[in-house]
Amino acid sequence: MIEFACTGCGKSFSVPDAYAGRSAKCKGCGATITVPTATKSVSDPAPVAKPGVRYRRLTADAQQIAHAFADFPAIKIIHTQGDPPDLYRIAYRVWGLDRATDGKPARRDRHEVEIQLTADYPRLAPKCRMLTPIFHPNIDPATICVGDHWTAGERLVDLVIRIGEMIAYQAYNIRSPLDGEAAMWADLHTAELPIDPANLHPPSL
Repeated sequence: MIEFACTGCGKSFSVPDAYAGRSAKCKGCGATITVPTATKSVSDPAPVAKPGVRYRRLTADAQQIAHAFADFPAIKIIHTQGDPPDLYRIAYRVWGLDRATDGKPARRDRHEVEIQLTADYPRLAPKCRMLTPIFHPNIDPATICVGDHWTAGERLVDLVIRIGEMIAYQAYNIRSPLDGEAAMWADLHTAELPIDPANLHPPSL
């Protein structure tokens, strides 16, 4: 129903929505009045926006990751932020290297990584950084170099696995390193690599 008042005498009217735009004589003062277009009541629920591409991608990522790593001891999701999540904190139980105080790398089997899915994701690669110390040609304290291999069609679950493979030295690139010292070490110790040869692909994938 449309409720309105005559602009001449103030008499109130209530008519069906179908009368919007029609003109008539006011029964109170005889002035010509036009039924206004129906307006939405403030009590009416707001329209629900359809989820966009990014929302659907984040939702799919979250479902795949929860399924893949639910019972996989080498990779665990220890914290998420957002609904659906756009930030993950991941724990890896794989052997990698830490920079020891005497200059010789030391083995380390506990690592934590933060993966942030920016507003440009999946068009641009996630921002990935280590939260624990590591000695690796393609990782520095602020960045895990994944952008060179990223495509918008890559699944986040596959990126999580790839980072684990990097930590284990199953994957590394000494040609364009972030850590030159680690690149030199890897080049001189190829016979000792990978540090951890374990298969980091969960059986569910």
